[in-house]
Amino acid sequence: MRIGISTSVVQRGRTGVAQYVFALVREFLSQTAQHQFILFVLEQDLPLFDFATEKMRIISVPERFRPPVTNILWHQARLPRLVREQQLDVLHVPSYRRLLWLRPCALVGTIHDLAPFHLGKKYDWKRMFYGRVVVRRLAQRQDAIIAISENTARDIARFFGVPAARTIVVQNGIDHERFFPGEHQAAKSFAAKQFGLQWPFLLYVARLEHPAKNHVRLIAAFDQFKAASGSDWRLVFGGSDWHGAEAIHEAIQRARFGGDIRTLGFVSDEALPDLYRAATALVYPSLHEGFGLPPVEAMACGCPVIASTRGALGEVVGEAAAVVDPEDIGSIAKQMQTVAGDTKIRQQLRAAGLARARRFDWKRTAEQTLKVYERVTQR
Repeated sequence: MRIGISTSVVQRGRTGVAQYVFALVREFLSQTAQHQFILFVLEQDLPLFDFATEKMRIISVPERFRPPVTNILWHQARLPRLVREQQLDVLHVPSYRRLLWLRPCALVGTIHDLAPFHLGKKYDWKRMFYGRVVVRRLAQRQDAIIAISENTARDIARFFGVPAARTIVVQNGIDHERFFPGEHQAAKSFAAKQFGLQWPFLLYVARLEHPAKNHVRLIAAFDQFKAASGSDWRLVFGGSDWHGAEAIHEAIQRARFGGDIRTLGFVSDEALPDLYRAATALVYPSLHEGFGLPPVEAMACGCPVIASTRGALGEVVGEAAAVVDPEDIGSIAKQMQTVAGDTKIRQQLRAAGLARARRFDWKRTAEQTLKVYERVTQR
């Protein structure tokens, strides 16, 4: 097969969708003897795909097509022509906002979540309209939709009306060569040197997005936790500023213990595993997730996890996390205090998390994705 993959949604490599794209491409490198892969990559993102240049064809996309509106127009007006020129058998667009209307070959899209249908203030009204109305029609024109969780598959049927036969669940994986248990003290030394984290800390890895990621309630819960425990613990946010980040920064400034909250910005792929290993626990009280990679990555590193079960988080973390109601500040604070104060509970969560994380592997994800390509080209 000649397989095309649009990569313009990687956002310079700083999103969960980017990790999905990079992981698939890496796994597909072992398939280049049987299939040809053509990647469409924005100019400034080309270095991110250096690892694939020897085995895959990379077509550069002018940087002027990076802004969301022009990028959508490029997908609708220019990409179909490129698909025909490259004589592709299948095109994979791993973002629902970039799905094609025209059908120059078999089309596969990945939908990671339909959070705008659950969180009314996630984006501005224009993006909400596009996601709720336009994308519904685009999704119905795809030959197959990959849903990264059962929860997202149900949402696709409910909100987009895509027949169940054309929606295939292929769960995300993790890279077990990167995320694995390590020596806690060595990781703490790394975190102290790299980030100045000298004290025990609770970690939240997510872009600073309000209200979807629920940072503001977590900050309030941290205040309660600190007041009740009198501890010297810190709360650490790892993630780039996103929509509504200013509300999060303001909440930190207002918080009683705001001086004990650190924002690290985007954490590099190289540093992230040791940050998980150094943390006492990952706190992940998101209001909605289509999957939720950080909890699984943390589990694979031996880091206990506190999480909500909203969206797909329940099916992802299973019984391996300490569960919170993300809209109940007291619930979050209570679990923080329980996990932080009880070594035995942390050990139990660590063991359960390690076992849970073994269920998720990018190699399996890539194999199942390739079967979707084969399925749609055989129709």
